This record gives sequence, structure tokens and C-alpha cells, in this order.
Amino acid sequence: MASKVHFASTKVKQLTAEDTLPAKFQRMLERSDLKSMFDDQTVAVKIHVGGNLGYTTIHPLFLRILISALKAAGGKPFITDGSFSIAEATARGYTEEVLGAPIIPVAGVADKYFITKDVGYRSLEKVQVAGNIADADAMVDFSHGKGHGHCGFGGAIKNIAMGCVTVPTRGRIHALMDTEFSWDADACKHCNLCQENCPGNAISFSDEGEFQVFLHNCRYCMHCVTSCPEKAIEIREEGIRYFQEGMARTTKAVLDTFQPNRVLYITLLANITPLCDCWGFTTASLVPDIGIVASDDIVAVEQSALDLIKTENYIEGSLPEQLELAEGDGHLFWKIWRKDPYLQVETAAEIGLGSRDYQIAEIE
Repeated sequence: MASKVHFASTKVKQLTAEDTLPAKFQRMLERSDLKSMFDDQTVAVKIHVGGNLGYTTIHPLFLRILISALKAAGGKPFITDGSFSIAEATARGYTEEVLGAPIIPVAGVADKYFITKDVGYRSLEKVQVAGNIADADAMVDFSHGKGHGHCGFGGAIKNIAMGCVTVPTRGRIHALMDTEFSWDADACKHCNLCQENCPGNAISFSDEGEFQVFLHNCRYCMHCVTSCPEKAIEIREEGIRYFQEGMARTTKAVLDTFQPNRVLYITLLANITPLCDCWGFTTASLVPDIGIVASDDIVAVEQSALDLIKTENYIEGSLPEQLELAEGDGHLFWKIWRKDPYLQVETAAEIGLGSRDYQIAEIE
């Protein structure tokens, strides 16, 4: 049976505030049965706070609207993201005074508060689910839909799989790609962009100028590969399906900590750029802003988000010059990253997280 997906479009028919996206979002939340889901429940609102000079994360206004709706439904919300990300929250206006709810690190201030869950998928035997997620009674997975160099698309699944676990677990998920680094010394210009864009400070150069990776710190995020203008760094990617399946299975491990009807999935489809917000800077939008999708089915919300991002709406010239669109047919994010963004959705459906069949209910 098709799952219902609420959709609020950015299109404005009349010049009135009530016809804009924030007002439609309010009506979307009013039509959702928030009281049955969140009344008298502690609610984790999982977002990605971004970092450095990035400015296209979820606008604080939408979070404030959500927090107000959760409180009106009897919920007790808090906002959370990765343990080492919270310090960056205030730069984008994410404060308790603005949003109306406290902001806490997902696995404690030192990323050491977690519970261990069995996964048993290839080398990913166990995952460390963040303690403040496991402690919550319910959750709103509020994601910003955008491209992602490792999995094509970063939305609802990625926001949980990479954001509701510890840093070591994220590294183990990335490592499912069976990564093996190679470096072309002749091509390398020693511009150090790979080193500057490494979030784990894993990259260095020897006194002789040779590329080095400290695998203990490596998060296998591929920022070094993407940022190198000379394409001097390569990582074997035959395991891309393993990575996406690992994300889906980690998502299930997180969601299994909640009782039924306790998680709402919301994805904002605006400022859709090719890179994850974790890069710490923003590039131009690839397509015009689309709107917001929401559902109690993570597979349906992810499938609908991807379907709404249409290749034919690509804004010519918006792609950074280091990237290029592949020729031929395919989803826009496949054409950019050569990775099928639907793989994670396919696996999530196969392991029982939801349905790829959905019905759009548009908010007027």
C-alpha cells in the first residue's frame, strides 16, 4: 500500500505570506497527527548544523516552527547533532533563544555516550548508537536534501546513519567501500587542498613531499578525492553498494530503539547543492528550490525527495568547475557523482523500513 507523503511547494500563487513555504509548513504540521506521536514524549530533533562558512543548512525559522508545533502537541523537544558539531551551531542561528529548545551533542560532549547495537553486515558487525538518541522517546528526522560525494544524495537516511552514531561508527560505515588509497606523485601540485578539506586531520605530506594518510583518523569521506583539482588521489569504490547498504542497516539499528509511531521524517528541498553541509562551505544551488516533504515512512520520504529533484531542472553553470555532468540519462546526482542515489532507498525498503510506493498529499 502506498505511503502518504505531505508536500509543501515553494511556489507562490498569490503575494501573501500565507502562500509561502513557512506558512505551508505550519499547515503541514497541523495536518500531521503530532499529538499521538509526541504527547508527553521527549523528542530528539535531529538536524545537521553545518560548519565554517556554510550558509545553506535548514533556516532557523523552520526549526522554530517545528519546535512550537511539537510543544503544542505536548512534546518535550531538544535539538541535536554530532558531538563535535554543536560548537558550530550558533553561527547559523541555532540557539535555544532562537529555536525554543536546548541544543545538545548527540553522543555527549566527548562522543563517548552510546549504546552498542548488532548489525552483522560485512565488516560492520556493530554500531554505536548515540546515547541521547537512544534515551529519547521519539524523534523528528529533519534533514536538508542535497548531493553527497559518497552516496549521491544526503537526506533522511544519511541524517540518521551518519548523525545518530559516534564518529568511529561513521568511519566504519565509510570503510565498507573497501577503500584503498592511491596517489599520483607526478600529477600532485602540492596545493594542500586535500589536507585542508580533511575533517579528520588524517592527511599529511612527508618531508620528501609524499602523500600520507593516518588511517586511525580517516573517516573515508572522500573529501580529499573530490577537492583535488589534479585528480591525483583515488580511492577504490567497488564497494559503493556496501556503503549505502551499511547506511540503511545502521538507520534500522537507530530506529529500532523507538516504539512504533514515534518518528517523523521531514526533508527540506531548498538550497540543493552538490556537496554535503559537512564541507563547511556553500556552492550554488543545482535546481530551483522545491519545497518540503514529510511522512512517517522514511523510505517514502526519501524516494519522493529524490523523484522531485529533476535533471531537466538543472541550472546551467551552477556546478563547481571541478565537477562535471556525465552524459546520458540518469538522476541528476548520478550524473554528478556517478553513484546511484536510490541504492540506499532500495536497501531500506528491502529490510522493512518502509515502502517506495507513495502518494503525494500537497499542502495548499
